[in-house]
Amino acid sequence: MQKVVEIVREQLALPPESEVSPDSKFALLGADSLDTVEIVMNLEEEFDISVEEESSENISTVQEAADLIEKLIEKKSAA
Repeated sequence: MQKVVEIVREQLALPPESEVSPDSKFALLGADSLDTVEIVMNLEEEFDISVEEESSENISTVQEAADLIEKLIEKKSAA
């Protein structure tokens, strides 16, 4: 979760004092659709996973991103 928050902060150039919680919506943090795509790409690179396009379209909060990453990492290690 912490790594996801760091990537979101970095991508959106958020100041360190701004609050980013699991329930934070990317749109409310100032992200547009391009920012969201870039966040997903950074997460893929960081965690060495591949996010399906339809899955990435459903990510709107930090928690949803973290849950998806966890699921993909579990799937990858089970393969």
